[in-house]
Order: sequence, then structure tokens, then C-alpha cells
Amino acid sequence: MPEQVRGVVARKMGAPVEVVDIVVPDPGPGEAVVQVRACGVCHTDLHYREGGINDEFPFLLGHEAAGVVAAVGEGVTDLAEGDFVVLNWRAVCGRCRACRRGRPQYCFDTRNATQPMRLTDGTPLSPALGIGAFAERTLVAAGQCTKVSPDVEPEVAGLLGCGVMAGMGAAMNTAPVRRGDTVAVIGCGGVGCAAIGGAELAGARRIIAVDIDPAKLRASERFGATDLVDARNADPVTAIRSLTGGFGADVVIDAVGRPETFRQAFYARDLAGTVVLVGVPTPDMELELPLIDVFSRGGAVKSSWYGDCLPERDFPELVDLHRQGRIDLAEFVTERIRLDEVEAAFDKMHRGEVLRSVVVL
Repeated sequence: MPEQVRGVVARKMGAPVEVVDIVVPDPGPGEAVVQVRACGVCHTDLHYREGGINDEFPFLLGHEAAGVVAAVGEGVTDLAEGDFVVLNWRAVCGRCRACRRGRPQYCFDTRNATQPMRLTDGTPLSPALGIGAFAERTLVAAGQCTKVSPDVEPEVAGLLGCGVMAGMGAAMNTAPVRRGDTVAVIGCGGVGCAAIGGAELAGARRIIAVDIDPAKLRASERFGATDLVDARNADPVTAIRSLTGGFGADVVIDAVGRPETFRQAFYARDLAGTVVLVGVPTPDMELELPLIDVFSRGGAVKSSWYGDCLPERDFPELVDLHRQGRIDLAEFVTERIRLDEVEAAFDKMHRGEVLRSVVVL
């Protein structure tokens, strides 16, 4: 039978979110219902609330989540009730041109549940990134569930569902950072600190953290930053070059996603170096660069989709690294909150007071 549970909904652009009753249907073919244990508060959820993704209101927010499979639909054979899973928004189809060419991390036809969740008056909800996990239960495609060890806390595991994976993957998969590289990361929020952690895991010899917030710069040291640049008092390009013998970094990761930070990243890299954009811009942003500079500097300019991850490969691996003590994913959790504290968490995010607020259910 369909279940009525509590969820966090954005009804209209810019309005405060509300905790309301929603209806979650029984899973259909290829679907699963997941009892959500924890869900991180991500900038992308705020983008949805502000209409920065699309205007398909009302939204059921939340996507950076872990939980336990409560039920599966017809034809689901690789999940069972009780499995501990991290939810992902790249459930690969296995059939599109990217998948057929052996590049499932770029799948162009990712799957979501086909049935809608609804408000109690029957209004269909748009789940954030096809997940909608600021809720006691959510309906997803079975392929959006990635099984990981249940020995890790849900509030830690769930962060792999978006921000931590995006940042670590930008360094380890998209760039990719190689042993001995110099790396600069512009923006030291959750994604930027994850990129720093990924660069350290990959063997970077120098990792330069750039931000305008001294608290975030101090936090970046916990993840492996070797040098700090306060962009309020120093030009990031000049500072990065001075720390790399005048050449620039081998890899520069823009974890902010603004034209000005992208330009800084572009000019702060060494000749034939790599720029990676993992910060999410808004649709109105435009970039101007002299084409001759794009040509003459060589190297690579890349955007990182979800850290170019393959969830079934990367999520269990990172959980195992956490369990081995090689990375401390718990460092990303600033506070644990309730469903009715999501709006306040957005305010803290705006003020730069948290790496991650995590809703615990």
C-alpha cells in the first residue's frame, strides 16, 4: 500500500521550504522504496529552491542520502529488503551510446523512478536529482541504490551521493591528479575540501587551497592542503604561481563555478596543465576568454559531472578507504539536524558556517 510520510518540499521559487505529508507509492517494476537514514544538505537543493535548475515546482528536496531498502518492485534481482545503500543520481542505463562505448560514467540516459511521489492532494512532486530524500521514505529506480558496507554511519555514507563524490572524483577521475602533481583548489566548501582530499589520496605533492573565508581555509588543512591563499588579500593567480616556481599548478580545480573563479583557474595552471570545473554555475552565467589563450596554453579544460564517478565502483571503494582510516569522511559532517531544520541549514550554508549539515532520520 502507498505510504504517507513526512518530506521537505519547495512549493515555489525562493519561498521557505515546508515539512509536509507526502505519499510514496509501492515500488513498480525496476523500482525500490528506501527508508532514508540520513541526507546531506547540498547547494544543489538550494539551487532547486531558488529555481536555478528548472521551474518544475513543487520539488521534494534532498538527494545526498543513505538508507535501507524497504521494498523492491518486480524484476529487481540485485537488491533486497534490508540492504544498506547510498543513493545516486547516475543510474546507468547500459544501452546509450556512452555505455556502449565503455564509458558508463557519462551515461546519457540515466534512470529514475517512473511513478511520481505526490502531495496528499494528488499534486505530483519533482524529486531533486530524481531522488527526493529529505523524506522518511523515497521511491527511486533500483539502479540508484548502491550497496555499501553497513559498518559506516549513514550520515557519513550519504555524503558520497553527491558533494564528496563530486569533489574527490574531480581530482581522482576527471583531472586525474597524478603522483607528484601540484594542485590548486579554488573554493573550500564541502566539494572543494573533498577535491583536496582526493588530490592527497592521488599523491599530489603540493595542494594549494584558495578561499575568501579564513575558517574554510583552516578546515582545508584537515583534508590535506599544504598551502593556504586568502583571496581577500592576495590575487589567486599570482599566489598560485609564486608557490609553484612561477609556473602555475599542474591541476587547478574550480569548486565555486563562477566566471571569475574559472578565469583564475584557467590562468593559474601551468602550460599544458589541466583546469577542472566542478562548481555548479547558474544558467545566466557567461564566460569570455581570448581564444588565443585557450589555444596557446595547451593542456585540458574539463567539466566534471558528478566527479565522473561510477557509483557501483566508487562508492564502495571510498567507504572501504574510510573504514581503513585512509580518509575521514566524518570530517565533512559539521552538524546533524532534523527535517524541520533544513531551511535554517540553507541560511548557514549561505553564511559559510558549515561544510555539511546532515538531516538524520
